[in-house]
Amino acid sequence: MESKYGTLWTREEQILALYLYCQIPFKKTKANNPEVIKLSNLLGRTPASVARKLGNFGAFDPLLAEQGISGLAHGSKSDEVIWNEFRNDWERLVLESQTLLAKFHAKSSTAEKEEIIATKIPTGDTEKKILVNQRIYQDFFRRSVLSSHNNRCCISAVEVPQLLVAGHIIPWSKSKEHRLNPENGLALCVLFDKAFDRGLMTIDEQFKVVYSKQIRSSTNGFVKSSLLIYEGQKITLPNRFGPRLEFLQWHREHLFIG
Repeated sequence: MESKYGTLWTREEQILALYLYCQIPFKKTKANNPEVIKLSNLLGRTPASVARKLGNFGAFDPLLAEQGISGLAHGSKSDEVIWNEFRNDWERLVLESQTLLAKFHAKSSTAEKEEIIATKIPTGDTEKKILVNQRIYQDFFRRSVLSSHNNRCCISAVEVPQLLVAGHIIPWSKSKEHRLNPENGLALCVLFDKAFDRGLMTIDEQFKVVYSKQIRSSTNGFVKSSLLIYEGQKITLPNRFGPRLEFLQWHREHLFIG
């Protein structure tokens, strides 16, 4: 079926588009992005068509709207349905996307089948499947969180990939429901991630950095110059999937040493 913008997208194609949308910075949802091109090749669509679809999802993203970024205005009702269906069911988005990637690869007529994002459907024994699924989940969470923060530490602005961590606000082990939710993550350099994970640092309700007494009372020069200079500073909020206040409150109440 044709629409004013070409062949209508199927539900399966929309799911894969949302999967990609979550994992690349919004400013890079362009037709010349290599990952957009890979997905377009897999779906048999033009890069421009895929880029438009990613822009459609941006129209439903409330944090983008708060920044005055509206996404594209011609999104369909079915795009909104897909957005609402998976926005709070991240694990199913990842699993369904993996199944669909395998399906589309199997149908692909191209000689070289390019991998889209990270991933192969696990095969073999149960233990192997569990390990592969965990890697897939972790890759999705890392890419979603870091891309939302434009691949920079939200405190120090460090942008060296090897020094960045997508840290959970509520730890993976404490909340299965939100372990893949990008709103449960912060992009942090390794030093801040360790301090946050160990309860030596937290973020208050105004999104400002708060340190424990142990850090505040330190006389160590490195601690003063690398950590304490950021005390009271507001973190740089991501352009989408912002950290939920309720998750930060949980961290202050359950992990922060004070």
